[in-house]
This record gives sequence, C-alpha cells and structure tokens, in this order.
Amino acid sequence: MEIEKAVVRASALTRQLLAFGRKQILHVKVLDLNTVVTDVVKMLHRLLGSNIELTSALAPPLGRVKADPGQIEQVILNLAVNARDAMPHGGRLTLETRNVEIDAHSGQNREEVPHGKYVMLSVHDTGVGMDRETQTHIFEPFFTTKEPGKGTGLGLATVYGVVKQMDRRDLAAQQPGCGNDFRDLPA
Repeated sequence: MEIEKAVVRASALTRQLLAFGRKQILHVKVLDLNTVVTDVVKMLHRLLGSNIELTSALAPPLGRVKADPGQIEQVILNLAVNARDAMPHGGRLTLETRNVEIDAHSGQNREEVPHGKYVMLSVHDTGVGMDRETQTHIFEPFFTTKEPGKGTGLGLATVYGVVKQMDRRDLAAQQPGCGNDFRDLPA
C-alpha cells in the first residue's frame, strides 16, 4: 500500500512539473466546464475532510470552453488542497462557474483581457488569506508557506503554468483574513 501511495505521489509530482514546465501534452477539446467541476467535486469531498463545507454554484446554461479536462481538474485540485491547508479549523470552499461578458461598460474590464464573452471558473475559500508579500511569490516554483516536508511549493506554480499554457487571463488573490479567490476566464 505504501509503495502504491508513493507511486501515485510521484506521478502527481511529475504531472505538476510537466505542467509547470509547459511540456505536458494537451488533450484539448470543447467541453462543458460544469461537467468537469461536478466530477472533481466527487473527489474533493474525500480530499477536504469533514470540517470543510464544499459548495458549488454552477451556472446553467454555461458556454462551452476549449480546454484539457485533465488540466482543469488539476487546477481545481491544487487550489482545493491549498484552500484546505489555509482552513485548518474548517471553513467553506466554493466552486463557481458562470458566463461573463467583458466590455468597456461591464465594470470588469482589465487591460490584459480582451472584450468578449467568457466562461469563468472561480474557486473561493474562507481561509486565512495572504499578505501582499506572500502574494508576490505564490506562483513561483518551490515557494511555500508550509513547514518543511508539508508541501512542494508546486501547487500554485502548476496552476499558473496550466492557466498560462491555455492562454487564460486572470488569477487573483485576496487580502489576509478574507480568504482567497482565484478566477480563470477561459475563452
């Protein structure tokens, strides 16, 4: 059993390194993001534990996205594990999907996001949040706030690599005491 666990961990670490290094082969297809999120939620209940309330707010009907479903799952799992660790005494993790339109009048316009219709995936937790100094390093490989032996520092770096590899636009984090909110706007 221990050997099997070690193999699974090694496989996951290899996938993270490949995703971070943008060397992972993409299996892109047009998909319903709600289906991917629903499938991941089934796994997350076991991963998160009983002291974290997992909710999802999935917008129907949701536009289709062109993405690698395995990479989307990997992004959600990495964000969920970080959220779990940021809520040692429990809390709430929310996965949300919705259609958004970004234009000059939407109030959501950012220079790096072209105007248009998007599908948004948001992962929000009620954890401890991050100070500004931590936020400046969170996507760096091997940066971790965890004690030695408790993390590789690849979770958010992998998320960043996957998001950039798929040419997505937005990742955001909030202030200490406010939890964290990560959003991705797949085209």
